[in-house]
Amino acid sequence: MLKNYPLKRRKFMQISSLVLGSSILAACTPTNTTSSTSESPGNLDKIKFSLSWKAEAEYGGFYQAFATGIYRQHGLDVTIKPASPQTNTTQLLMGGVVDFSMGSGVNAIQAIQQGIPKVTVAAIFQKEIKVLLTHPGVGNDSFADLKGKPIFISPGSIYWPFLKAKYGFTDAQIRPYNFNVSPFLVDQNSAQQGLLTSEPYTIEKEGGFKPNILLLADVGYNPYTFTIETTKKLVETNPDLVQRFVDASIKGWYSYLENPEPANQLIKQDNPEMTDDLIAYGLNKLKDYNIILSGDAETLGIGAMTDKRWEGLFNELAAVGVFDGNTDYQQAYTLEFVNKGLDYYLSQ
Repeated sequence: MLKNYPLKRRKFMQISSLVLGSSILAACTPTNTTSSTSESPGNLDKIKFSLSWKAEAEYGGFYQAFATGIYRQHGLDVTIKPASPQTNTTQLLMGGVVDFSMGSGVNAIQAIQQGIPKVTVAAIFQKEIKVLLTHPGVGNDSFADLKGKPIFISPGSIYWPFLKAKYGFTDAQIRPYNFNVSPFLVDQNSAQQGLLTSEPYTIEKEGGFKPNILLLADVGYNPYTFTIETTKKLVETNPDLVQRFVDASIKGWYSYLENPEPANQLIKQDNPEMTDDLIAYGLNKLKDYNIILSGDAETLGIGAMTDKRWEGLFNELAAVGVFDGNTDYQQAYTLEFVNKGLDYYLSQ
């Protein structure tokens, strides 16, 4: 049962019935790339899709669409390619190595500033999952409580100018974060960046306590994240292919939220570091904080985007110098393939 979600179980069961009888495709190549190539009929359109990180619950819907045969039902033979810290998904996309990739609203607008012709076609997460974490008793109620305190963050974090402008933070508070929680655990007066689905789990295991979680989305920093991107050329020349990939991926997310087991088996194969406990933790956080099914997605369906939301993101970050105010940010996205509502996805 899906806690805090506005969809009724009957409709989830309808979605599940659409994929009933499909076998779980568990083929993994030696390079940890999940592909249905050996299982698929020759008349399917081949698609390569790059994640932005290793396989984990945050990509569960895509693995679910693969595992349950949803992609094949939409005429697609999809290869899912996990990424590493060295992976530049924009280069892969623009170089023709992949057809679709994971992205973010901020990066999409920055790409337009650089003249890169890629476009966002869906936004899976309605809330940004970046957080600041604190020890119990530090910053319990507000980001404002962190003024003057050490904050471990990665250099160049896009949200930092936003926090400086909103709360009066200064660069003197910055401590370098190198994806090691030990400095944060030692300094009990500090805060640390993280992802809602990851660092809190690590801190609980290594530090023996539950950190306070301050969600950046709750204080106004809420760009679209875990987006689906492709090239403008593909949108213009083969919109049907784009629509089928978006539709199948969204249907995969509805299915994953109902019964994640098929996808989880593939996630563990593509990323042996993923345990059942960690996958469950990540998925539960996505549900508890309504990361996927909130805001516009409640009525327009998973993947929803709006002009108003994009405009707000652009204006907010242009005001603090992240974007050039003259950028034609509307070139970064299209609403052509989303906002179709739950009934539409049930009918596909």
